[in-house]
Amino acid sequence: MTINIHSIHFHIDNNLESFIEKKINKLLKLDNKIISSDVFLKLSKAESYSNKIAEIKLKYPGSEFFAKRKSDTFEESTNQVFHALRKQILKNKAKK
Repeated sequence: MTINIHSIHFHIDNNLESFIEKKINKLLKLDNKIISSDVFLKLSKAESYSNKIAEIKLKYPGSEFFAKRKSDTFEESTNQVFHALRKQILKNKAKK
């Protein structure tokens, strides 16, 4: 599975990158049919709090999973997105 991390208008450090990769790999353990993931990290309004946005799109055979969250830190946003995607994956597995 490929993990593509895109940081828009800023440079991502190695700690954040490895944190995101660990979270994505946990999702892969839930369902190994995930083909790839695209992670987008953005800053909304630089002067405000809760301006870190994380979006993750997982490509899955026949469909896609997507979640987007905004909070004070990228780690917190990524954590919230992880939990949302985890719910989607588990719900999809329960249907099958």
